Amino acid sequence: MTSNDWFYWALLSAIFAALTAIFVKVGVQDVDADLATLIRTAIIIVVLSVFVISTGKWANPFKLLPKTWLFLGLSGLATGASWVCYFRALKIGDVSKVAPVDKFSLVLAAVFAFTFLEERPSSQEWFGITMIAGGVLLLALKR
Repeated sequence: MTSNDWFYWALLSAIFAALTAIFVKVGVQDVDADLATLIRTAIIIVVLSVFVISTGKWANPFKLLPKTWLFLGLSGLATGASWVCYFRALKIGDVSKVAPVDKFSLVLAAVFAFTFLEERPSSQEWFGITMIAGGVLLLALKR
């Protein structure tokens, strides 16, 4: 892997996240948003289980450090809450409005990383983060 491999994985993540919004919007039309979230989560568990086992990446999770369990648990709770909110928003709102507001998480992640992880984005990066925040604001205020 090269130092720029992160970019390709992040780009693939963005593509799949965009497809997720479209698939959710269609899939949630005739079902409760919370039930839809549960079904999606069950599918993810099955697919990831098969992937982890088939690629030989399975390890005993009980050997993980308590700190790892704590933060993976908190991440799981935050992910679940995010998905519940996202599915509900897509159930009642337009993808073209919901998805960009959801991406305000980019701005919040940068602020949280600055505050809690001592990451220091460059001036150019802060400018980009500010532009994203402005774009979200413009879309949110659009009538």
